[in-house]
Amino acid sequence: MSSRATAFKMNNTFVRPEMFYISGLQDMPFVNYFYIFLVVVYILTMFSNIFVIVLIYLEQTLHSPKYFAVSQLAFADLCATTAVIPKVIDTFLFNSNFIRYDECLANMFFVHCFTAVQSLSLAILAYDRLLAICFPLQYHSINTNSRMMLIIFSVWLFTAVVIFVTVILITRLSFCKSTVINSYFCDHGPVYRLACNDTSLNFIMAFTNIVLFLFVSLAFILFTYLAIGLALLKIATSEGRQKALKTCTSHIILVAVFYIPLAVTYLMEQMHMSNSNARILNNLLSATVPPILNPVIYTLKTEEMMKSITKYVKRKQVQNNMYKLYVKCTLMS
Repeated sequence: MSSRATAFKMNNTFVRPEMFYISGLQDMPFVNYFYIFLVVVYILTMFSNIFVIVLIYLEQTLHSPKYFAVSQLAFADLCATTAVIPKVIDTFLFNSNFIRYDECLANMFFVHCFTAVQSLSLAILAYDRLLAICFPLQYHSINTNSRMMLIIFSVWLFTAVVIFVTVILITRLSFCKSTVINSYFCDHGPVYRLACNDTSLNFIMAFTNIVLFLFVSLAFILFTYLAIGLALLKIATSEGRQKALKTCTSHIILVAVFYIPLAVTYLMEQMHMSNSNARILNNLLSATVPPILNPVIYTLKTEEMMKSITKYVKRKQVQNNMYKLYVKCTLMS
């Protein structure tokens, strides 16, 4: 058989591998210490984000559109961290690098879906601050609790549909060569680039996802702060401007923590300054560090949250004192 005929046969033979091999972190020095770091990050992330969600649920004063959006970001952080860290530890620490085809697609869907929701959650918080500062008198009529819940539901539905289509398009690809994924999970880009047949549609979806969930979201956030900046200039007193700006500081920090590492990685790749290990490590840190910082930043930088925590702690102390007094009286009787 001629080489031309062999190539034609290879291009027309559909190959769906039983398994992929995830190779991302294997060649990194001192990687075992990094796994310990991930375990600590995961435990703290779970505790802090669950604390924020429970606090907002229990405190009636926090039942507002802003804190519904905050709890939504905390929930997205919980989901994203759970989709990434346990699988990374299982894959590399316990040498479970092989992952079945269907499990790989599921892993791809959940990681990308939750990451996209994190980005859009920051846009939702920016929308809330825009209305609060630029339209203070109409804020409560425009941004009701039910409307915020509808926005949050729409974000989850839209994201799930787009990512589902992106992942399903992987099933049309044939993998007749390598099945080694150079990432820390079943990343969409490294997976579709392994295919032997036409991947132009997958490239279009990957580009669409980046534009929709990163650039459009970031552009909207920047637009809201441009509008907020113009609104602050119209406030007569510097004290009023500082008070209004103070309500935005926690969100600005969250945006910086989430987007700056991604922007640095993107620029380094465009300038060909990033090697494979640096890209993988930076992407993993970008996925795991913001979820642990978000609840800390919002708790320390938000006056309402600090008041609610103080109120909750005092209430628990009163309950404990009452219980101790009851026990003491019972024993004396």
